[in-house]
Amino acid sequence: MEDQTAARDDSVLGSRILKVNHAGEHGAICIYSGQIIAARLTARDMVIELEEFKSHEVRHRAVFWAELQRRGRRRCRSYWLCALGGFVLGLGTGLLGRKAIAATTVAVERVVLRHLEQQLEQLRGKDEAAVAAISSIIEDETQHHDHSAGHLHGGKFWPQVLSPVVAASTEAVIWVGMRA
Repeated sequence: MEDQTAARDDSVLGSRILKVNHAGEHGAICIYSGQIIAARLTARDMVIELEEFKSHEVRHRAVFWAELQRRGRRRCRSYWLCALGGFVLGLGTGLLGRKAIAATTVAVERVVLRHLEQQLEQLRGKDEAAVAAISSIIEDETQHHDHSAGHLHGGKFWPQVLSPVVAASTEAVIWVGMRA
């Protein structure tokens, strides 16, 4: 009986994490959507890269959605909050130009990658389907972080200004999502 309760608790935690990750991926799609619109004016040379990153996020969202559907779970209540917040963040930082775009991606991905690693630690040996879904996106998220960090060489202003705000906002959305 105790083993069944622990397994159910692990499954509930895995499902909650997957719901938040699904909403977060939707938010990331919206960040890139806003940035793509603005980058057409401020950083044309980044548009193809941003479209590629967005395509990765679309795939990630599909991975989490497929696992949620397999479990019979609905999406997170913070899904549309992530969309709105992501689009506003993307459009705003996109209007500030290439260094702001890159600083935003670095800040978001730093938080996301830390959370993904924590999630894997929590779920390994308890919810292998959730572990597989999370593990399948880490390489792309790392690439987004590292590639965007390469755009910041010599630029300290936007990382110093945006990183704390973007990181705190990302943490807040994750926190809200885990409680929604």
